[in-house]
Amino acid sequence: MKNKRPLWYYLLPLVSLVLVLVGWLYMAAAKPLLFPSPAETWQRLIKLIEVPLARVPLYQHILISLRRVLGAVTAACVLGVIFGLLVGWSRTFRATLGSIFEILRPIPPIAWIPLITVWLGIGELPKMLIIFIGTFTIVVTNTYTGVAMVDPLTLSVGRVFGASRRQLLMEFVLPAALPAIFAGIRMAIGVGWAIVLAAEMVGASAGVGFLIFRGNELRDMPLIFVCMFIIGSIGALLSAGASWLERRLCPWRP
Repeated sequence: MKNKRPLWYYLLPLVSLVLVLVGWLYMAAAKPLLFPSPAETWQRLIKLIEVPLARVPLYQHILISLRRVLGAVTAACVLGVIFGLLVGWSRTFRATLGSIFEILRPIPPIAWIPLITVWLGIGELPKMLIIFIGTFTIVVTNTYTGVAMVDPLTLSVGRVFGASRRQLLMEFVLPAALPAIFAGIRMAIGVGWAIVLAAEMVGASAGVGFLIFRGNELRDMPLIFVCMFIIGSIGALLSAGASWLERRLCPWRP
């Protein structure tokens, strides 16, 4: 029988929200020009829905950013998992392309913006490529770390039963590395939302990052707060979706 959690455990999230709200109200009263109140933020959200900015409805701004993030992160996850498995499993691959990856990995994705803008312009592809670069490195790092942390005893058991290298990789290593892979995917989703803001501030005419940039230009602090809450809410939902998928694919995890 599972141990029941105490009542205070369920009250902690509510207490945290109340503390955030109290702090927000205090800062809004102390610095009204820098911190709009919750009421002002809500009114700005209603106005943004009723009067679209740049003649683009709010939901379209959200969908445009979401499309950019999901498209780039999906590509980064697929290619990143494959690349990470090869780096973690093959010594030859790790010594060649793995070394190049380790040199490029520390470069922040925002540092690529000037080069990609010069090479590809300011269209849709450059924005998604910037997001891809920033999230690809995270997925690769978590994947090959998960492969490296596989218990050698697990591989020994597979060899005893006559498993080939391909079977060891797909039936033993990959399932054992899935928790680390999904941790990388969740992290990549959050980082993707952070990078899309920077990408959309360069030559974009729509998107949540564009709204924040416009709010900064107009010194419209309520608009910036509205966009921040939208980004946080969508990021939390995407992370929850990744966690749900992990529970389905990794039922042995507690």
